[in-house]
Amino acid sequence: METKAILAIIASVLAIIGNFSYLSNVYRRKIIPHPYTWFVWTIVSAINLFGQIEEGAGIGALPTGVAESFTLLIFLFSLQYGFKHIRKTDTYLLVIALLGIIPWILTDNPTFSIIIAVSIDLVAFIPTIRKAWIYPKTESPTLYSMNVLRHILTLFSLQAYNIATTLHSAAMIVMNTIMTVLILRGDKHKAGVIKSKSQEEVAANL
Repeated sequence: METKAILAIIASVLAIIGNFSYLSNVYRRKIIPHPYTWFVWTIVSAINLFGQIEEGAGIGALPTGVAESFTLLIFLFSLQYGFKHIRKTDTYLLVIALLGIIPWILTDNPTFSIIIAVSIDLVAFIPTIRKAWIYPKTESPTLYSMNVLRHILTLFSLQAYNIATTLHSAAMIVMNTIMTVLILRGDKHKAGVIKSKSQEEVAANL
């Protein structure tokens, strides 16, 4: 088996481990996903998947496909078990992210499409970053740290290297690293309201 195929399979396994653990903890109310973020991620992941395939990512698109399946499931679970303290800022960001889909629809350039999709992805990250900063216990570092490793392996497993195939993984390495640091920082310093409440109490109020 080729090295790139092995790397893609390993990255896919990391996607399964990280996302399954996250999904399981959402169901058990140990993690509380932001529905706006996961809704947009579901759309963007699909855009990135098709863009990678069209631009020749080959086996390197497999981890993206696996992650997209879980992203959709987590979004559906977030409708019932998700974060409830939605701010107006979050809604504005959701609208901005969704409006970004319009130029994506209008373009027939896969590279430009990916650039738009990644930009939307970054906007969608903001509500979850804010939530992780205030309520670090509502997120888990496992998924995000696994995502960092997965995207690194994905980059090495690509059959073709261009903006369309690499930009998303490069951006996700940065953003997932930020999330991991925020969550671990919150665990260490017991930031925000978490320091005076148990996980169950916080989950019950969100």
